[in-house]
Amino acid sequence: MNELFKALTDPTRRKILDLLKEKDLTAGEISEQFNMSKPSISQHLKILKSAQLIQDEKKGQFIIYSLNMTVFQEIISWAFSFKENN
Repeated sequence: MNELFKALTDPTRRKILDLLKEKDLTAGEISEQFNMSKPSISQHLKILKSAQLIQDEKKGQFIIYSLNMTVFQEIISWAFSFKENN
């Protein structure tokens, strides 16, 4: 859980998640939305993937990134568990 929250603290990674909320994208399509190097975007994607917030799938010569909705559902359940205890 700590890795997950650490991944969410960065505004660039949150913006990547917002982009992926709209549709699945390649790393190139994601990097077009930022004014930073492709290696920097790759590092952000690596952190998000390590936190299991995103997943990737190879399609031909491209890697398509998408949200891992299972993890988001677990976060929501965890957060709502605090309300249930009150």
